[in-house]
Amino acid sequence: MKWSALSERQILKAQAEGQLDDLKGAGKPLAPRSGNDVDSTGFRIMAEAGVLPREIELKKAVDEQHKRLAATVGEAERKREMAKLADLQLRLSIEQEARRKYYRTS
Repeated sequence: MKWSALSERQILKAQAEGQLDDLKGAGKPLAPRSGNDVDSTGFRIMAEAGVLPREIELKKAVDEQHKRLAATVGEAERKREMAKLADLQLRLSIEQEARRKYYRTS
């Protein structure tokens, strides 16, 4: 049996048993989707939970570290702040490359 036929049977069975009554958003059109449905669903779930993707967190941390570095005065302290910035930038680059590889293969 084809997957579409099997899933259609399961939907009809659930409707007949009343399992789909009173669902959130029932009777309303689905929100338009663009891009990869799996990704958009994942991002929607993360947004509802108040969670940011790791790449966005790292971008914010890099921006904050740039501000700290600009406010740093001493040479030793400046080197420490530059090392932290370099580490954050490296981790951000790794996250960005992982995302690029993921989208190339999917």
